[in-house]
Amino acid sequence: MPGDGDEPPQRTQDRSGADDEDALLAVRAREGDEEAFEVLVRRHGPVLLQLGVRMLGDRTEAEDAVQDAFVSAWRRLPEYRSEAAFRTWMYRIVTNRCLNLLRTRRPVADLDAVAEQATPEHAGSPARAAEAGAALEELSVALARLSPEQRACWVLRELHGLAYKEIAEAVGISHQAVRGRIFRARRYLMEAMGAWR
Repeated sequence: MPGDGDEPPQRTQDRSGADDEDALLAVRAREGDEEAFEVLVRRHGPVLLQLGVRMLGDRTEAEDAVQDAFVSAWRRLPEYRSEAAFRTWMYRIVTNRCLNLLRTRRPVADLDAVAEQATPEHAGSPARAAEAGAALEELSVALARLSPEQRACWVLRELHGLAYKEIAEAVGISHQAVRGRIFRARRYLMEAMGAWR
């Protein structure tokens, strides 16, 4: 069952090969190869934008956060040392940018951020579409009520499929703290979404 163990849901078989390729591209970029960095941006930009939208609830803010993260990564490439996968390093930079933004504003739910996840099968029935829309609206509100740290851990685990260790590296907290935040987020979301079970 997804979310029960340490292995992330939807883990790809060939992740280590992609991580090795990313590490080589990062080394080339560190040496000044802009094209290598562009490959990394194209490869990781879409998933990082999804992360930003899911955390911030606003596509424009998410685009700015991801763009700032890549600018920061480019400047900080000399500090990057392949101990963590490049994607984990970028998750950390984007997550930190999003958390900083969330801490400086009041929680606001943008329903469009969650509504993108609606499945096409609901389009055939107006009643099912209305029900799905109401459930997504309630989920969006519930996610907005989580603390920024809980939301970050939950989104990285449940929507991006990262392992607890990767989340700990991305968020900069201990493995146990990740487990605790995800547990509390799941418990809150189950209570908030109780009517939809």
